[in-house]
Amino acid sequence: MPTVLVILPEGFEELEAAAPIDVLRRAGVTVTVAALGLNRRVTGRNAMVFEADCLLADLPSPAPAADALMLPGGPGVARLRADPRVLALVLQHHEAGAWLAAICAAPTVLHDAGLLAGRRYTAHPSVANELTAILAAERTVTDGKILTSRGAGTALDFGLALVAHLTTPATAADIHRAICA
Repeated sequence: MPTVLVILPEGFEELEAAAPIDVLRRAGVTVTVAALGLNRRVTGRNAMVFEADCLLADLPSPAPAADALMLPGGPGVARLRADPRVLALVLQHHEAGAWLAAICAAPTVLHDAGLLAGRRYTAHPSVANELTAILAAERTVTDGKILTSRGAGTALDFGLALVAHLTTPATAADIHRAICA
């Protein structure tokens, strides 16, 4: 089964983590949620508390590359951008040929890694001054093995797109029918 590493910083956007994690697990994907900080209990922007599977600091260094690295957005993206371990993981996963999935403001992390130049992508309008080539009308955009999405309102689309890429489009369609019927 495919594997996904999700990094949760304090202040993450809850829907952008919960919806993709939910549909990935429904598809049988092994998802490891790693807290960026010093506590496995991570508080999102709307005061919802998630319990991560582990601390990012507890992963081996270098951590084995997962099939995908997923970054939720929200105000916590500033913490993702400030942590050199996150940049190292993004580059490690990219070099290993893994999927990179970022939603809302999190594509700025991919930008910091130099991975968005010359690519198609979308992101939240709040980062449009920094990411000037956002495809604002697109809910999700795939370019190579980079998947981006606009924000909380597209979190389910984002998760289902990642399921389709990691498993099969038919699996994503089955999950969509089951939860949206």
